[in-house]
Amino acid sequence: MDLKQIHNVYFIGVGGIGMSALARYFKFINKNVAGYDKTETPLTKDLQNLGITIHYEDDMKNIATEYLDASKTLIVYTPAVPTSHEEYQYFLNNGFAIKKRSEVLGLITKDTFCFAVAGTHGKTTTSSILAHLLKETGTPITAFLGGISEDFNSNFLLEGVDYSVVEADEFDRSFLQLSPNVSCITSMDADHLDIYGTEKELQNSFNDFAKRLKPNGKLFVRNGLPINGITYGIEDDSDFCIRNLKIEHGAYIFDLGTPDTLITGVTFNKPGRHNLLNGLVAFAMAIQAGSPADRLARALGTFKGVQRRFSYQIKNKNLIYIDDYAHHPTEINAVNNAVYEMHPNKKVVAVFQPHLFSRTKDFVEDFAESLSKFDSILLLDIYPAREKPIHGVTSEWLLGKIKNPNKKLINKTNILSEIKEQNPEVLVTMGAGDIGLEVQKIKKELQDAD
Repeated sequence: MDLKQIHNVYFIGVGGIGMSALARYFKFINKNVAGYDKTETPLTKDLQNLGITIHYEDDMKNIATEYLDASKTLIVYTPAVPTSHEEYQYFLNNGFAIKKRSEVLGLITKDTFCFAVAGTHGKTTTSSILAHLLKETGTPITAFLGGISEDFNSNFLLEGVDYSVVEADEFDRSFLQLSPNVSCITSMDADHLDIYGTEKELQNSFNDFAKRLKPNGKLFVRNGLPINGITYGIEDDSDFCIRNLKIEHGAYIFDLGTPDTLITGVTFNKPGRHNLLNGLVAFAMAIQAGSPADRLARALGTFKGVQRRFSYQIKNKNLIYIDDYAHHPTEINAVNNAVYEMHPNKKVVAVFQPHLFSRTKDFVEDFAESLSKFDSILLLDIYPAREKPIHGVTSEWLLGKIKNPNKKLINKTNILSEIKEQNPEVLVTMGAGDIGLEVQKIKKELQDAD
């Protein structure tokens, strides 16, 4: 497909974080853009403010006539939309070019110098740091991010078209549509078993992704993963390595070793060693664009973060409030480690909303173990996203497996009163569902009460 011949782009599921970045891209290159989503959100409002027409009812009468010309229109859809969707079925049966988000990303980036960030955790933070580093060193990039960068206040960056930064999503094997020049794999923990069936099959898919590199391409892998590549790690024998790590005033200070040099006194302000590793591999990838290592190292110190990725909402002497997207046991453990490393000897209350019935079922014992490590746990109902309920898989079932006695099942209507009753010194909200829409309410209420 030649995107130059396309005049109109219509999105089914335009409000998703990855889909909305693509919608912004097509709007910026002067295509007609419109779309459907199930619900109005801050993201869809932002798109409408750019002049993108969005409706929230699955009905063909809402679609402007210009988008019904199959010769000039590209349809982009997300796998989260059911195949029974009326609009999807219309386009499918009437000769339209219909592509998944990942296929379109592959088309956009195939003629660029493409950086692709893969891994079951850390994709959004790593790609956001990478985009920040490349922007700060003047590289002409287009970046499609899976979260809102606090540096750009957007999930999309257009500084040029020579280089591209994309998240290589393992869900639905989407990342096999990409052909990167430089890629990384941050982690390969079992996830999306509703798609893959087994952890081994998931790992096979990452191996297939590793083979997607263009000739002379480079793959970076976290030290210890069962895949060959240029390694990165903390205080080990990696090719790119963080050494002499210490914490000063809530920031990491360290030396950064590369195969060619040692850069001393580097600063990184995002808590959590998982974030530090994300910063390290972003640095290692950015060097491949020819950016000077010392300038990249300085730029690490100015990275602000990504919304809902260990994001401080309140930070004063009475209360610390952190919000995070963590929705997998490994991610919850990473948040836990970061909280207690940065805020030792404080009472930490965690509010968690499980995401997907299948994920809760597949990892219930691991979820219970990781949540038990907080001082107190408030558990919300499972957010279903694209799934139908699974018999017996409930938050009450998960709560029963949590060993910590300081635990309680709550709902969103009483979330504020339950938090206040706990009187936390550190509050953490976690989950990939609509708990993110509660964050500003919680923040305001707690600030007003302070």
